[in-house]
Amino acid sequence: MPKTLGMKCRECGEEYPLAPIHVCELCFGPLEVMLNWEEVSKKVSRKSIEAGPPSMWRYHDLIPVEGPPTVGLNVGFTPLVKATNLGKLLGLNNLYIKNDAVNHPTLSFKDRVVATALTKAREFGYDTVACASTGNLANSVAAHAAEGGFKSYIFIPFDLEQGKILGTLVYGTNLISVNGNYDEVNRMCAEAGGKYGWAFVNINLRPFYGDGSKTFGYEIAEQLGWRAPHHVVVPCAGGSLVSKIYKGFNELDRLGLLDGGVPTKMYAAQALGCSPITTAIKNKAEIFKPQKPNTIARSIAIGNPADGHVAIDTVRKSGGWAEDVTDEELIDGIKLLASTEGIFTETAGGVTVAVARKLAAQGRFEKDEIVVLAITGNGLKTQEAVAEHLGKPVLIQPNLTSLEQALNTERLLQSV
Repeated sequence: MPKTLGMKCRECGEEYPLAPIHVCELCFGPLEVMLNWEEVSKKVSRKSIEAGPPSMWRYHDLIPVEGPPTVGLNVGFTPLVKATNLGKLLGLNNLYIKNDAVNHPTLSFKDRVVATALTKAREFGYDTVACASTGNLANSVAAHAAEGGFKSYIFIPFDLEQGKILGTLVYGTNLISVNGNYDEVNRMCAEAGGKYGWAFVNINLRPFYGDGSKTFGYEIAEQLGWRAPHHVVVPCAGGSLVSKIYKGFNELDRLGLLDGGVPTKMYAAQALGCSPITTAIKNKAEIFKPQKPNTIARSIAIGNPADGHVAIDTVRKSGGWAEDVTDEELIDGIKLLASTEGIFTETAGGVTVAVARKLAAQGRFEKDEIVVLAITGNGLKTQEAVAEHLGKPVLIQPNLTSLEQALNTERLLQSV
C-alpha cells in the first residue's frame, strides 16, 4: 500500500492524484499531500524511529516520498542545545536552541526541504531542478543537485549577500541574478516553470518540499524525550516553517508517540523591514498586506509570503503571538547568541533571538516552561551584517612588553 493517497486543497478540500502541482484548479488554494494514516500507523513507533539513521530520514515513513531517499541522506538530526547562559539572561530555566545552523551540507534548515523535494523530483522523473531563493535555498538546491546528478537553475535577487552567492556558485550550478526583489523573482519563476518543464522545488514541488520541514518538529519532540515544548519561536519568510513544525508535533501526537499531547504555542518572528505576517497577527487582521522588503535580514525578506495566511492561522490556533525587530535589534540578537552560547547565526537567527527577548520581557513564557528557538542558518553566510559592529583585533608586537601594554588598556582589562 502507498503511504501517500494523493493531494488535497487546504481551502476547499478538492482532491487530486499525486502529481507535481501545488495550486487547486477550483479555488487556487494551496495543495497538501495526504498521508495514508492507516498504513503509516502500522509502521511508525518510537522504537522504529529510534532504530533509524541519525538523519531526518529516521522519519521516512512520515515524509511524502514512496521509495527510499536518493538525495540528502545525511541531512538533519541537528543538535537541540540547552541554552543555559542565554536562558539566565532571559529568565528562563528551560531554553533550547534547535541549531540548524550546522545542518549538512549547506548549514541551514533548507537542506531538509530540498532533500525531500529532490528525492520526489527523481520519483517524478525530472532531470532538471530549479528554485527562486533569498540565499539558503539557493545553496541547498545547488549542493543537492550536484550530489544527485541533476541539472540546476537558481534564481536570486541581485543584492544577495556575497557569501550566499559564492556558496551557490561553487557547486557548478546555473546561477541567475534578477534585478528585482524576491517576490519579483518568484513571479518570474512561476512562469518559467510552466515554460521549461523544470522541477521548481518551491513552486510545483512545494507540497512535498514543505513537508520536509516537519522533520524540524519531529526532531525537537524526540530530542526532548518525546515531548512537545510549551513554546517555539520561528523566523518567518514564506511562512511554511512555523506551520510545519506545529504540524509535525500534531502528527506525532496523532500516532500516540508524545507524552502530554501538544501544549505548544507557536510564535512568528520577522524583521520590522519585512513583517507582513507579524503585522497581521499583531493587528488581528484577517489577511496580511504585502510589503516591499527593507531589511538586512534578506533570507527572510519575502514581502508576499506564499504561506503567510497559513502561518497566521497556525500562530492563532496554537495560542501564540508574533513580534518583529529592527535591524539594530537583530544584530544585537546575533551577538547575544554568539556571546552566550557560542553559536553564530545569520540574520534570521538574530531576528529569532531578538524576538524571543521581547516575548520574554512581555511575560509570555513561564520561567520553567520549555522554550525552543528555531535557528535556521549559519552566521558565516551573512558576515556583512555584523562586520561593522564587532570592533577590530588589538595589534601588538611579538614581545611581552607589547602584550603587557595592550593588557593594561581599559578595553582588554575588562575581558581578561
